[in-house]
Amino acid sequence: MGPRNDSTMRWRVWSLITLKLLIISLEVPQGVCLEVIYAINAGGETHTDSYGVRYLRDPLMGKVGTASDYGKQLIIGRVNTMDQILYQTERYHHSTFGYDIPISDDGDYVLVLKFCEVYFNSPNMKVFDVVLNGDHTVVTDLDIFERVGRGIAHDEVVPFRVEKKKIIFNEEESDILGGKIRVEFIKGYRDNPKVNAIAVIKGTVDDVPQLGPIPQEPEEYHGMQEDEEESPVRNRHTSGPRTPDPYSIDDSSIMLPVFVAIGAFIPLLFCLCKL
Repeated sequence: MGPRNDSTMRWRVWSLITLKLLIISLEVPQGVCLEVIYAINAGGETHTDSYGVRYLRDPLMGKVGTASDYGKQLIIGRVNTMDQILYQTERYHHSTFGYDIPISDDGDYVLVLKFCEVYFNSPNMKVFDVVLNGDHTVVTDLDIFERVGRGIAHDEVVPFRVEKKKIIFNEEESDILGGKIRVEFIKGYRDNPKVNAIAVIKGTVDDVPQLGPIPQEPEEYHGMQEDEEESPVRNRHTSGPRTPDPYSIDDSSIMLPVFVAIGAFIPLLFCLCKL
């Protein structure tokens, strides 16, 4: 191999490396500085996301509820590759469960609850509430599938304020006991409550990174759905031959078998008379 071929090969390698770095730079957010008070990867291990937030291993491992990584079989929508794992692992429980979060300083905070429906394929299967500090219902009748569908990331962003050892949410107050607040996922009337990840950030809602847009189904799919709704009989596939409408059969077709029967009976009657 000559010098020219060597230089061509090096150029191709550097081109691939540059392209890969460009893709990574486009995928990973830049310039985000967050003051994170608490972050855990529910049902999973420690993970640092694309914004530099370090989510600790789930502190409830082996204690309360069930850890699941069932979502790893899915590619989660609305998030980049680096943050998929935060929505692929989860903790659920057949009863109400929660996490204790240390809070000490006064100021504005945001509770970020990360969810993803990785199991059910229809709404009204998993519905539950989220309560903060025992007194504030911050999320009501959460149906993840109804909100975004299956395999799509969904964040509930809850702003609150801390003043003089009290939480203030929607102008309602509650005491902070022992320097900790508690977020609980309430057992409802549909399946089990769950959460995929939790973070508490000191700041306002504007400081919280936003998810990407919700993936839209192709227009052709919506057109097919509309056609099915408008003409359900035409698109319904039945088993066996199609049954004719008895009211649309021609009268002559009904009388024909009668004439044939009479024509066959007359010769038979003639033969019987001769006997």
